[in-house]
Amino acid sequence: MIQGRNESILPGATLGVLGSGQLGRMFAIAARRMGYRVHTLSPDSDSPTGQVADVEVTADYGDQDAVSKFAQQVSVVTFEFENVPSATTEVVSQFSPVRPAGEVLHITQHRLREKWYLSERGFPVAPFRAIRSAEELAVAVRELGCPAVLKTAGWGYDGKGQIKISSASEVASVWEQLGSGEAILEGFVDFRLEVSVVAARGLDGEFSHFGVLENAHSNHILDVTVSPARISPKIAAEAEAIARGVLEALDVVGVLCVEMFLTRDDRLLINELAPRPHNSGHLTFDANVTSQFELQVRAICGLPLGSTELLRPAAMANLLGDVWENGEPNWSEALKLPEVKLHLYGKASARPGRKMGHLTAMADSADEAERIVREARRRLMTRES
Repeated sequence: MIQGRNESILPGATLGVLGSGQLGRMFAIAARRMGYRVHTLSPDSDSPTGQVADVEVTADYGDQDAVSKFAQQVSVVTFEFENVPSATTEVVSQFSPVRPAGEVLHITQHRLREKWYLSERGFPVAPFRAIRSAEELAVAVRELGCPAVLKTAGWGYDGKGQIKISSASEVASVWEQLGSGEAILEGFVDFRLEVSVVAARGLDGEFSHFGVLENAHSNHILDVTVSPARISPKIAAEAEAIARGVLEALDVVGVLCVEMFLTRDDRLLINELAPRPHNSGHLTFDANVTSQFELQVRAICGLPLGSTELLRPAAMANLLGDVWENGEPNWSEALKLPEVKLHLYGKASARPGRKMGHLTAMADSADEAERIVREARRRLMTRES
């Protein structure tokens, strides 16, 4: 029997997570600290989430029997990974509430559906065109101009499935290189800053957020996040209002991140949505009264969301597999900086570009927190004397 829509799911219940990466791991840590049990389902075993969950189910998302059994053993199901087939959420919803709803996942896992949804409701996005052939791409490039960015419509993250087009002469080769039957061309955004708002919405419509986070990327992968973002109060208020509007329009129950560009003329444009906790919100585990992961637990269980107050300015630096390139990182040297916190995800092997963990630092200012966390990561790659 499905839990009533407006009934609270209290500690002692079992929460289900589709996906088993680091986001699920930190969700499970937050949930277990509050007294919940956690089950996770994904095609992987000995996963970051599975290592701390009560039960790890290793099954393909298309295995309807396994998904049905999983859903019947939990009180609610959420996501840590949005590229879950819609059919999976439909099966789950027969037995357990899905939060955010499968429709939110359906919209946000496909770049074209997401952009159409946002633009039709008046949210600010870069100009875009739907592309299904090299001929359509050539027309769109003439309309939007160069540079522009061609992206696969589905299954993209961390810069995967996107190519920059610098001139019209590149159209044929870029289309062949992308190898996608459906794509989206976006006008190039001349931005001065990338920011995000990680927010949550409860069963009763309660809204909460962590303010605006400032993000720096390297090779299309998030590198460093700083909280609070170093922007004006006016722009911060606009970003927060946009995030609230998106969550309310989608009727989100759970956590969702709105990633935005801040242009050089101070306009905010939504880049993409993530219907789950987000890499840029990892620092909330240390720096805020309630983390994004506890917020996710509270929201999907119908509990009050709690305070998201920032305790001190903070910064987070991702640790990719590249940090292991010359052997085991120098943990002791980095942790000599007393403000630094280490989070590792339990992944068995390091490889370039793979997210293995992160560092967080808190300080009296955002600038100082960023300086400390970058210094800590630099020390990881020094050899012990």
